[in-house]
Amino acid sequence: MTDTIGFIGLGAMGGGMAANLAKAGFKVIGVDLDPKRTAALAEKGGTIVATPADAARQAKRVITMVETTAQTEQVLYGKDGLSDSMAAGHAIAMMSTIDPIATKRMHDDLKSKGISMVDAPVSGGAGRAADGSLAIICGGEKSDFEGWLPAFKAMSANQFHVGTIGQGLALKLVNNMLIQTSTVAIAEAFVMGAKAGLDPKVMYDVIKVSTGASFALDFRVPRFLSGDFTPGGTVDISYKDQELETAFGKALGVPLFMANISQQIYQMARAQGLNKQDGASVVKLYEQMAGVKLGPRD
Repeated sequence: MTDTIGFIGLGAMGGGMAANLAKAGFKVIGVDLDPKRTAALAEKGGTIVATPADAARQAKRVITMVETTAQTEQVLYGKDGLSDSMAAGHAIAMMSTIDPIATKRMHDDLKSKGISMVDAPVSGGAGRAADGSLAIICGGEKSDFEGWLPAFKAMSANQFHVGTIGQGLALKLVNNMLIQTSTVAIAEAFVMGAKAGLDPKVMYDVIKVSTGASFALDFRVPRFLSGDFTPGGTVDISYKDQELETAFGKALGVPLFMANISQQIYQMARAQGLNKQDGASVVKLYEQMAGVKLGPRD
């Protein structure tokens, strides 16, 4: 069972990650409420079971990759959850971006039962989940991280152990805050330039070799220009992560002006029906207000 891994949550991120585990030779026991997602894993060699408890009966190691903290707690403690069939010697990697404080609570409860746990959120989006080039940011005991390394390497290009439980998530929230606030700033700047009569493609060509260059620029602006807002990470997911960031800042006593302001832009995008589009689609709000477009739009 050491090469068998239960995988709970086969969505935009989890589906690709589970498929890469199967490709690497792990026996993957998959669980998801969506039959299309479970069918996709089955086609790649995965075994499908009905509940998290069923997965834990077949696998000593289990990955959770659901969307929210509440869903993670349901997977762990709800009806037919992991806690129904896990015992001393089991190991969990919580790979969703969820609340670091709640994660520590779950860790302490599991540890009292002899179950090890790491938090190991990922960065890179759905494309990199599919091609196995994610970054994994892990918090927990170093020995537990090392035990997960073979699986982590099957799903990612870079694996980092950054500290104790919850610190993987803390660093992931720092990372996400940077890309989310940068996205809003880039959208504002490009719409201002377009309103001034500048060619958006020319702006991009100049800025990417100037001091305004960044990963966020290269990640977002091609979508602005092409009009392709197929989600790598949705506006809803970005908003959820910002809720985690701002709550975490409050718990730590840290003021987060930019995180709070940019969250309202994502909330406006959700109100405009952009919630299931890529996070880059927030640019449409600025385009609408300014009366310009950076590229083709539906």
